[in-house]
Amino acid sequence: MIFDPPLEKATLVKRYKRFLADVEHPSKGSFTAHCPNTGSMKNCWQPGWNVWLQDSQNLKRKYRYTWVLAENPAGEFIGINSQGANRLVFDAISEGKITELSDVEAVETEVKYGEENSRIDILVTDSKQSKTYIEVKSVTLKGIPDENGHLNEVKDNEGRAKGCFPDAVTTRGQKHIRELMHCASQGHRAILFFLVQHTGIETVEIAQSIDPDYAQLIKEALSNGVEVIAYCTEITPTSIKVSHSIPFCI
Repeated sequence: MIFDPPLEKATLVKRYKRFLADVEHPSKGSFTAHCPNTGSMKNCWQPGWNVWLQDSQNLKRKYRYTWVLAENPAGEFIGINSQGANRLVFDAISEGKITELSDVEAVETEVKYGEENSRIDILVTDSKQSKTYIEVKSVTLKGIPDENGHLNEVKDNEGRAKGCFPDAVTTRGQKHIRELMHCASQGHRAILFFLVQHTGIETVEIAQSIDPDYAQLIKEALSNGVEVIAYCTEITPTSIKVSHSIPFCI
């Protein structure tokens, strides 16, 4: 995905009310931008970080600019728009870049399914008309929280930096796992797809100390036919795209 119009660099002053961010633009001064991520965004921003904004070019919008990327002091880029993960995965599947999905006849989004009034992020139909149900989750939390909630940057035995999901308790995410287990029980293929939108994360695991119920459901899902895969993204100020699979550890 090429950013069009191009992103503009600014400095973050503060994020507040979940969907607002005050920024300082080098040529346009101080203003408030829209933040398209209402989650905790834990460890994804600090005052003084570089941020990358997109101009909607809509003069009627209250907040003309949208915050798209954050850049931490290590030069790592973080994709702010969690909903954008669905579009990235959709495009990657359509372009044949997801090796776990080798037979793709049709790709749909937001199709009703399950027992809890849900809509699947992506539904893939293969040439034999078999269905694969895919829930997409955006991963941006680098490090592993301990029992006291302190975030520690950790590497695995091969020196790869760990990231985790979720960054806050997610009852909605728990529902999605239950729905995937139901799909698997009906003979369909069911996949939980972690898309890492943080260039500093190289492996993914579940943040058990943040949401132990979610962690337990993941274990149950893996024992009941649900697949879990993780892919990273290539992010620059000009584009973002799905790159390659990375390890998921339970």
